[in-house]
Amino acid sequence: MTPKRLYVFIIMRLTGETLILKVNLFSSLPYPYLASLLREEAMMLEIDGSQKSGSGTILRLSIALASIIGEPLHIYNIRKKRSEPGLRPQHLESVLTAAKICNANVKGAYVGSQEIWFEPGKIEGGEISAEIGTAGSIPMLIMTVLPICAFAEKPVTLKISKGGTDVRHSPTINYLINVFLKILGRMGLMAQIEVRKYGYYPKGMGEVILKVKPCRVLLPVKLEEFGGVKTVGGVSVCTFLADRRVAERQAKEAARLLQARGFNPEIHIVNDFSNPMQKGSSLVLWAETDTGVLLGSDSIGELGKTSEAVAQEAVKHLIDEIDAKATVDVHMADMLIPYMALAKGESAYLTRVISDHLESNIWLASEILNVDFHIEKIDGLYRVIKR
Repeated sequence: MTPKRLYVFIIMRLTGETLILKVNLFSSLPYPYLASLLREEAMMLEIDGSQKSGSGTILRLSIALASIIGEPLHIYNIRKKRSEPGLRPQHLESVLTAAKICNANVKGAYVGSQEIWFEPGKIEGGEISAEIGTAGSIPMLIMTVLPICAFAEKPVTLKISKGGTDVRHSPTINYLINVFLKILGRMGLMAQIEVRKYGYYPKGMGEVILKVKPCRVLLPVKLEEFGGVKTVGGVSVCTFLADRRVAERQAKEAARLLQARGFNPEIHIVNDFSNPMQKGSSLVLWAETDTGVLLGSDSIGELGKTSEAVAQEAVKHLIDEIDAKATVDVHMADMLIPYMALAKGESAYLTRVISDHLESNIWLASEILNVDFHIEKIDGLYRVIKR
């Protein structure tokens, strides 16, 4: 009996401190396939999701940047450090929504998966829908897909339903509307968010419409002079809590504290009845200076947390930023990184804190886009520069 010949084709890749071996077995040598496989491996982005913060941020930003540059992505050890590692429903929906926008092929995308392969195609845009199905963060999903939408061939209208608009460990939807999108507008990216239903933990059921006008080219942003505060504003929201005057109490306490510091805030009150499935509240505040600095803070109502406590938390965070004379708040510091990395030219800002998320985003943007960021300490603040 003639023994069969078996060909073994091994690909080795060193990513950080991890050696990845891929073994392919063939009974004959399929030269065209091997050539294709080598080309794919040469282009494949390999990202260890347990690096730096090890959070869902690594997944979301990897997906966004890979989609924009059109390179296939393999990300593993997704949220490995978390008590429930792997993809949760909100992470999964972020991946699948990004895939719809850029016509990507995806493998390994299921709840609990710690490894996915994402091969992006053409970023077309158009009308798209997403459904989270839990109180998972709608703002986080928006932050995944918004950079991709900036480079779409046509305007994007994204309907996101059955999620949380205002949940813990995430910016609130009104922070995105009143702070985040306004700063991105200065970089040339025009986007709007319409809130149809507010959603809170644990049921979610929120619904928003995101509309994006692609810009294809992002302008650099320089925020290095604090100036003087000229306006302070806010939005105080409660859903099916009007009988307890929750929105009014949040706004009143915030105004009292801000007035004690010499500010004259205008806080808009929203008594919302859009979502009978879930009661909740939130407060977002912002301050704008005469040099164009826009700082924000927010706080979310929870069981056992008074309306006054919600206001006190949001005011404290805003005052901390103002007193430090930061030019971006702690949320914006990490959220701006991918846009700075993609923009042509030098961008810079001053932040009072270097968070885990900020370090993660700088590391990832540098890794994928081959751009240079520098951090230097100046008068108690950190100057973050992308050259």
